[in-house]
Amino acid sequence: MNQPKHVLSNPWQALRGLTQARIALGRSGVSVPTSAQLDFQLAHARARDAVHMALDAGTLAAALSGNGLACVAVHSVCPDRATYLQRPDLGRVLDAPSRAALTAAAPASCDLALVIGDGLSALAIEQNAQPFLAALLARLQQEQWSVGPIVIASQARVAIGDEIGQLLNARAVAVLIGERPGLSSPDSMGIYMSWAPRVGLTDADRNCISNVRPAGLGYDEAAYRLHYLLAQACQRGMSGVLLKDDTVADHGVITAGKGNFLLR
Repeated sequence: MNQPKHVLSNPWQALRGLTQARIALGRSGVSVPTSAQLDFQLAHARARDAVHMALDAGTLAAALSGNGLACVAVHSVCPDRATYLQRPDLGRVLDAPSRAALTAAAPASCDLALVIGDGLSALAIEQNAQPFLAALLARLQQEQWSVGPIVIASQARVAIGDEIGQLLNARAVAVLIGERPGLSSPDSMGIYMSWAPRVGLTDADRNCISNVRPAGLGYDEAAYRLHYLLAQACQRGMSGVLLKDDTVADHGVITAGKGNFLLR
């Protein structure tokens, strides 16, 4: 990259093509170049926008329904975004109308409950949830997993999935949620899987797959890992710190822990 003569280059300059980290920015006197400072301010603004952006649950539900997927929209007890950011505990609890809606829509039982939550980046959900679900459901359909209605949760934290999974009589729950934006990743989606979901589980009971997005962990690889973890959770009756991700990628085929991966 050509720089003005008054901007001093860094010997790490060649490494910039290998990472999104802010390295080898050069300097102008004792400061970073103006272009680098402006890039930083833009990234910071994008991260803040991602945190405050509202999830368009109606549009997402319509898109999923158009693909033949049943959806239920729910809400935490947080009345607004400001409360959500200040009271993480309230984002883990469904409001009364949502509990009633899920009780009415609940199957007698299902293998998996899928929850889509806005989390700290609705942008991540809008960009990544649908293509990831397409990759995951393609795997599950081959093995006849029963999946409950897809739940779209607004003002949601990860633990809200445990209550949702319990209400849907699910054996496992997977929560797709927007992760806290970084200065180079305002669109990162996380996936949290719990076996035997119920109110009161902790982070130690969940497995996490992080940084799902085109510039991070691809949809096919993320679906492959979640598929493996779900299968192993079923076989062993556990998740979280007791269940390790021992996946070995082999052209999209699960090769670690071979066996009967059906939940039935």
